Amino acid sequence: MDILNLFQGIGTLFASEMHIAIARIALILLGMILVYLGYKNVLEPLVMVPMGFGMLAVNAGVLFLSQSKMGTIFVDPLVTDTTELMNLLQIDFLQPIYTFMFSNGLIAGIVFMGIGVITDIGYLMAYPFTSMLIAMFAELGTVATFPIAVAMGFTKGEAAAVSVIGTADGPMVLYTSLMLANNLFVPITIVAYLYLSLTYGGYPYLIRLLIPKELRGKKVNVSKTHNITSQEKLIFSVIACAILCLLFPVAAPLFLCFFLGIAIKESGITRYIKLVEDVFLYGATLFLGLMLGVLCEAGTILNPQILGLLILGMLALLLSGIGGILGGYIVYWINGKNFNPTIGIAGVSCVPTTSKVAQKEVSKINKNAFVLQYAVGANISGVITSAILTGIYVTLLM
Repeated sequence: MDILNLFQGIGTLFASEMHIAIARIALILLGMILVYLGYKNVLEPLVMVPMGFGMLAVNAGVLFLSQSKMGTIFVDPLVTDTTELMNLLQIDFLQPIYTFMFSNGLIAGIVFMGIGVITDIGYLMAYPFTSMLIAMFAELGTVATFPIAVAMGFTKGEAAAVSVIGTADGPMVLYTSLMLANNLFVPITIVAYLYLSLTYGGYPYLIRLLIPKELRGKKVNVSKTHNITSQEKLIFSVIACAILCLLFPVAAPLFLCFFLGIAIKESGITRYIKLVEDVFLYGATLFLGLMLGVLCEAGTILNPQILGLLILGMLALLLSGIGGILGGYIVYWINGKNFNPTIGIAGVSCVPTTSKVAQKEVSKINKNAFVLQYAVGANISGVITSAILTGIYVTLLM
């Protein structure tokens, strides 16, 4: 027992209940797998590598906090007492980041600002009807999962929060769960980001299942080119931000951050562009992935509601992918078959992952078919429709 007290990560395994010990070992192995899959680019490396390391470290690094209590010194997401919180801020090394950035939606806003800086809304402005139509169909999972979740016994707020996983928009899931389902914030966020990276590996198979090979390689004949100027993009971002904030003020912080990022890019403010893209976006993404990993502690993951969330999250993303492809088919028929329905998957707003997935699947069949401009337009529209649906859910249910 003295040896187990000395090597407490191992000692706490023996002192834990059997199901907790097994879950810890499984999560350590899962963390290793996520790191490897991120390294191999099977899953999104920006999230999976830090998340995998966080997951394996938090489940390996359990110690005896007292004679009767085991835990970690990473973060306590459930602390509410102010005195206890002040103590933890001095002990748990990620507690300041969680408390001051993660649990209030700030990190979601920072990520959204970064997305705005790397986003070119010119494609949306060039193909507004096509982009928005696909994006609306790609919200199928966000809408259809809600009544299913309610039927499974979740409250309306919890059902809305888990349904937003169907947007494939991580910051949006963070924001909605904080607003509507604070009690399930940690498991919903973990499930969401696990699945969002799986879209990178899973959606190609959905495309191949639903779209014949000859349509996947179809070129889109462009009748005219659109030259959208920076001034037009700036004007659009200002007007769109004002209108959306007026309509859905509860989501105003997200609209502000996204369109501010676009405005910074189009204004050519080089120092801000480098600051937001190189520091804010990637710094926030790193800590986001790391924080999600350390929240995957065995005791949290074994919450009995997790299984339901896992099922609903997968269903939401599946339905959104199907809805997006359906939207692609509709545009295909509207345009007299001069469209590639594969572009529909990009309506699921995991920027820029689903755009890359669409182009990659098209290129496998026809290297001369370039659809990225349409895919990016649908992708950006997906971000906007996701924020609108989030605003509707939060406004009606908060």
